[in-house]
Amino acid sequence: MGITELMIAHLHVSIIFWGVVVTLISTLVTKWLTDQEHLKSLKERQKELSAEMKKHKDNPKLMEEMQMEILKITGSMMKSQFKPMFITFIPFILLFTWLRSIYTPIMGFSWFWWYLGASIVFGMGFRKLFRLA
Repeated sequence: MGITELMIAHLHVSIIFWGVVVTLISTLVTKWLTDQEHLKSLKERQKELSAEMKKHKDNPKLMEEMQMEILKITGSMMKSQFKPMFITFIPFILLFTWLRSIYTPIMGFSWFWWYLGASIVFGMGFRKLFRLA
């Protein structure tokens, strides 16, 4: 029995399996290619600024300055997370093309909801397990 036949014989289990595999790979690549301490410090600074903004609602000038700093921090965070996405993008596109060719004729688009559910649940667990920012 080949991989495709095995996947078809166990549709939901195989979809969940691929969700776990893709999420694990994505999480590990992100962990290895990003400076987690730097990201954590940026998130902490964002929280500090948000708390400060609540205290200074009556000062539009200060609010604007804090919002600009938050925007810079957000840009920096997105920039640091681009490299892992860039590295995994093409392999994952190829994998999803193959998965779609197997599952869509049988299940329609509903296979993707199974995949998405598995990746969200396991993604949260992997992020905690590997202590990602």
